[in-house]
Amino acid sequence: MRVIAGSAKRIGLKTLDGLETRPTTDRIKETLFNMLQYDLADSRFLDLFSGSGGIGIEALSRGALSCVFVEQNPSAIGCIRKNLQATRLEERAVVMNCDALTALKRLEGKYRFDFIYMDPPYGKELEQQMLAYLAASRLIDRQSTVIVEARLDTSFSYLDSMGYIVEREKDYKTNKHVFVYKREESF
Repeated sequence: MRVIAGSAKRIGLKTLDGLETRPTTDRIKETLFNMLQYDLADSRFLDLFSGSGGIGIEALSRGALSCVFVEQNPSAIGCIRKNLQATRLEERAVVMNCDALTALKRLEGKYRFDFIYMDPPYGKELEQQMLAYLAASRLIDRQSTVIVEARLDTSFSYLDSMGYIVEREKDYKTNKHVFVYKREESF
């Protein structure tokens, strides 16, 4: 795993051994950031369920102003910190060692994000919990993009009732990225 582009281009990133995290492959990460590339400059990025931090680090490398990394696994937190040091991006990062919902509550009133990326453990409906919280949150507004990585068979049929619209869905072999925005009338 490596940084694909930007100020930290080609720097290798550490990941955790085993199945505790599922690092996003370089190919999928490159596709994702090709879709975001024109909107990343000076943006505020939140990487929920960060794992080794590869997504947030890629955002910082490509010009995001700041990134908050949220991960509850202490070993993964160590990995994120090492990767931030290796890429020299730690000054623009905040690392939180807690569960995602606790992090959102702690960040409320202190931040507004342009992008929130989440790659929760599959099959636990954690993305639905996070989206439910964010629907009534001031952490995002109608210009913010929430990107969810999920298994291909994950249903997002509830999004309309929460006040979201799906802007785009990108399917890969076994998973997908779903890009959502708050509807204007939900403000």
